[in-house]
Amino acid sequence: MTIAANAAPAAPRWLGALGWGLMAFLSLGIAAYGISYLAGTQAPPVVEDNGMGMRVLMIHASASGIALLLGPLQFLELIRRRARVLHHWIGRTYILACLVGGISGGLLAPFTAAGPIAASGFLMLALLWLWVNAFGWRAAAVKRDYDEHKNWMVRSFALTFAAVTLRLYLIPPQIAGIDFVTAYQWIAWLAWVPNIAIAEWWIASRRTRLVQ
Repeated sequence: MTIAANAAPAAPRWLGALGWGLMAFLSLGIAAYGISYLAGTQAPPVVEDNGMGMRVLMIHASASGIALLLGPLQFLELIRRRARVLHHWIGRTYILACLVGGISGGLLAPFTAAGPIAASGFLMLALLWLWVNAFGWRAAAVKRDYDEHKNWMVRSFALTFAAVTLRLYLIPPQIAGIDFVTAYQWIAWLAWVPNIAIAEWWIASRRTRLVQ
């Protein structure tokens, strides 16, 4: 009785559905924007002027776009419980897209025209992205620990979602008239550090609920 009384109340189902819908909508929009580079759409100057070249940028944008499109599907209970084969193939494709996106992102990072602060932020993001996906794959494919796999994939999509938060954070500086490059170098960190912090908070809260 004491444990039940102290347990945190579960969030309403509609709130979770609303959060998933917003996440999926934003992911779809930014994925379409990233993949549009393949159609010759001009990238922002600080991105287009990257010393690694447009070919690597296009690979990064398209792979990251695929990861953004598939990521939200991993968290749908309907697919996870009733279409496990589909879930597994979505997961494999997602991790492959993250692998290509992470490697190409790591290649792009040191050559960004936004300077060393942005370069270090993007390089750390690429390395962490590869790292969490490797552990997520290992948890499922090698250890068969699907609970831990879920935690790693939450971390993974938090980093994948940096493509969305980066663009959201660019809006206020543009409205305020702050120089694009000045804002961009700090947003290279801001785009993903709060995301992974929120993911870790969610994982810790979930573990607490499971113990209770």
